[in-house]
Amino acid sequence: MTTTAAPSSLPSSGRHPGPTGSLRRRRLLGLTLLTALLVACCLASVAIGAKAIPLGHVWDALVAPTGSEDDIVVRSLRVPRTVLGILVGAALGLAGALIQGHTRNPLADPGLLGVNAGAAFLVVIGIYVFGVTTLFGYVWFAFAGALAASVAVFLLGSTGRSGPTPVTLALAGAALSYLLQALTTSVILVDVETLDAYRFWNVGSLAGRDGEVAGQVVWFLAIGAVIGLASAPALNALSLGEDVARSLGQSVRRTRVLGIVAITLLAGGATAACGPLVFVGLVVPHVVRVFTGPDYRWLLPASALTGAVLLLIADILGRVVVRPGELQVGILLALIGAPFFIALIRRRKMVQL
Repeated sequence: MTTTAAPSSLPSSGRHPGPTGSLRRRRLLGLTLLTALLVACCLASVAIGAKAIPLGHVWDALVAPTGSEDDIVVRSLRVPRTVLGILVGAALGLAGALIQGHTRNPLADPGLLGVNAGAAFLVVIGIYVFGVTTLFGYVWFAFAGALAASVAVFLLGSTGRSGPTPVTLALAGAALSYLLQALTTSVILVDVETLDAYRFWNVGSLAGRDGEVAGQVVWFLAIGAVIGLASAPALNALSLGEDVARSLGQSVRRTRVLGIVAITLLAGGATAACGPLVFVGLVVPHVVRVFTGPDYRWLLPASALTGAVLLLIADILGRVVVRPGELQVGILLALIGAPFFIALIRRRKMVQL
């Protein structure tokens, strides 16, 4: 009597087993639909606003501008705003998937590493101490603060023989965030002008940002995206447990370091450009897992596309609901994300750290 050995359930080289035909078709269909939806959102973002512009005029403004008012609105205001929305939304969606994968915590978002708190604190310092009053100045102070906070969290979370772990990183991030928030509050309470300027940045918005702001952060976002997408096989292995990941030849420490670098570049650059935008990094990975499953080779690019779509939709709605005024995208994202967050807590069991 002969027996056939059961196939091993463990993936090799940190990769999930090959998907079935139906799962692969579902993933491809999901990515195709997301791409089509992103194109539609881009067109709507350029056409919709306080002044509605027909798509025919939008096309003329893009390919054969004549210097009309519509051309100026499209080329100088709405196209740069749309491009920045794509970059920031994709960065936050990708960063959210990465941080949830590295911490194995379904309720984690990029702010867990102190990115938002660090950016906010240095923006306040830039306003109060150095008299910075422009968005271009805010960008560099915010990114420096996000980078410094992430490095500090990693150093604090790396103490001990076990090195950086999801538990130590989360605790270090929470502690540093509370400290920076307290220092930020102390500064803005003693200076009214600093408070007024800080509130404008802190609400989170795409309005008033031109192509120069996108140009300042695009390289940070691009490098972070490359590092993050390249880490997909390592994250697949890490999702099976650290011991299994090591047995498959993955360096857990190197994977964690590269993950934190990618998250810092993505979330730090996005926060620097548009202010703290909540819920994108939390909500998006859960949405795309419906059709991608747990394989990070599919989850990461799908999260980037979905983040861009979500941010553009929120920005478009903000221009419509209080027309001719505008509701900031950070407020819309909170209104969209809060109900989802509550539902997530009620329906999901918290992971055991």
